[in-house]
Amino acid sequence: MIVKELLKNEQTRFSFEFYPPKKDQDWEKLFHNISELIPLHPAYVSVTYGAGGSTRDKTHDLVVRIQNETKIPVVSHLTCVGSNEHDIEGILKRYAEHGVDNILALRGDPPKGSSEFTKTEGGFDHASDLVAFIKRKFPNMGIGVAGFPEGHPQTQNRLAEMDHLKAKVDAGADYIVTQLFFDNHDFFDFCERCQLAGIHVPVIAGIMPITTKKGMYRMAELSPGTRFPAPLLKSIFQADMDSRVSDIGIDWAINQVQGLVEQKVPGVHLYTLNNSRPTLKILHAIQEPQD
Repeated sequence: MIVKELLKNEQTRFSFEFYPPKKDQDWEKLFHNISELIPLHPAYVSVTYGAGGSTRDKTHDLVVRIQNETKIPVVSHLTCVGSNEHDIEGILKRYAEHGVDNILALRGDPPKGSSEFTKTEGGFDHASDLVAFIKRKFPNMGIGVAGFPEGHPQTQNRLAEMDHLKAKVDAGADYIVTQLFFDNHDFFDFCERCQLAGIHVPVIAGIMPITTKKGMYRMAELSPGTRFPAPLLKSIFQADMDSRVSDIGIDWAINQVQGLVEQKVPGVHLYTLNNSRPTLKILHAIQEPQD
């Protein structure tokens, strides 16, 4: 089932993101984590690429395995990096043959060692071009695209940023999944700006709990525009051990998700980092009966 059909529900739907392990011995560990999350009945799960599409084959293998072994709808990330139209069409044909009919279409990060995106000869300049290609060649596939509540790190002009997002939707995107954020006001402001820009597809909120100080600094490095609210930073800096940082980060995420559910957002996408524990704690807290 394509994601846009899963979102036709007044109840907030939850989804999870995983990435292909680099080490062979980590595959079964990943599937153990996935199996722990299946009882939460996710609407779908998504699988990422490495930078520059470096894990493309592993992404395909993981997508197909999840699809076959769990029967949960799977969304595969697909980027413009390192692929021409022929390559992309071949990838999409493989997915279609395995019953995978949902794609998250991204421009993608540059390969390791490069600071700027370079179009592959015969490929695509922008995610909107990739969306249009998928829509033309595989009209029955569901297509999601990325949104940036705190601003796209490579687009300083916030008005132009929304024009780029609208181009992706106009090209055929069914829904938007946001990058992580730590203040729900940023998400709701982003949704309002989408409406003003004439973007009327569902917007799914992306949430990633902080579990270690090192992880927080890594988030800041990978997503330079990420805004960490002062109360969150204060609590984390006062924590004397990572176990306490994890509790603080998960509690913060629980409050975020509760606020999003109360406002009946279409979906919440949890970035799991292949670790089931934080996601389990968040959703168990959300689903517990309230006094």
